[in-house]
Amino acid sequence: MSVTVHPSAVVEDGAELGTGVVIGPFCCVGPHVRLGDNVTLHSHVVIAGRTTIGSDCAIFPFASIGMVPQDLKFRDEPSQLIIGRGNRIREYVTINPGTAGGGMTTRIGDHCLFMINAHVAHDCLLGDHVILSNNATLAGHVTIGDFAILGGLSAVHQFVRIGAHAMIGGMSGVEHDVIPFGLVMGERARLSGLNLIGLERRGFSRDDIRTLRAAYRMLFAPEGTLMERLDEVANAYGGHRHVDDLLVFLREKTSRSITQPRV
Repeated sequence: MSVTVHPSAVVEDGAELGTGVVIGPFCCVGPHVRLGDNVTLHSHVVIAGRTTIGSDCAIFPFASIGMVPQDLKFRDEPSQLIIGRGNRIREYVTINPGTAGGGMTTRIGDHCLFMINAHVAHDCLLGDHVILSNNATLAGHVTIGDFAILGGLSAVHQFVRIGAHAMIGGMSGVEHDVIPFGLVMGERARLSGLNLIGLERRGFSRDDIRTLRAAYRMLFAPEGTLMERLDEVANAYGGHRHVDDLLVFLREKTSRSITQPRV
């Protein structure tokens, strides 16, 4: 398939375009950009910087992808933005590349959806099938696991980790790490239990959900310290793959504390 570029679009020398790429009216594509096969830029899209976009992505009007980070420490270092396959990036979304202070790379997985006006700051690392709803915003250095969903108007503090299959309620301010499979909500988000509806939709078995609920109750029981309860959960449910995911997440080194249930 040939490449289609609207006459009003600007594609600078050096840009690499895969087969079947469609670049609509008034788009701008920078000299260090690489677009995979069958990428569609609908119109008025800006792709800048050292940005790589995987195959079958669709980017909608007025999205700004790969422009310099909103970080006053940025000194034009040759950082990059890597976006995987099959992503949908809707109107007015902004995604920034990495910085020297964060590993030089912002990375987006496959088959994610970024709804209108979502923002992904520098050095964020997102897994596959992540959804950012309208106006959801990520500060720098945020890590998000596969299948996590962020509700509309939510905001995530820098360096926060959000585990796989977690759900962030709309209009929540997330200051602390969110466990895999967790459900958090609130103006200053608190843990409200497990994302049970999400787990059912993802096809988790009843036995898996029962085991996760039992591990959750043990982890956040009022007695003892979190580290003590981690050992208890490992002894009781270690070897169950989803519980093991929880334990690995909670034992990883992090600069943020864990979002806790409301007392």
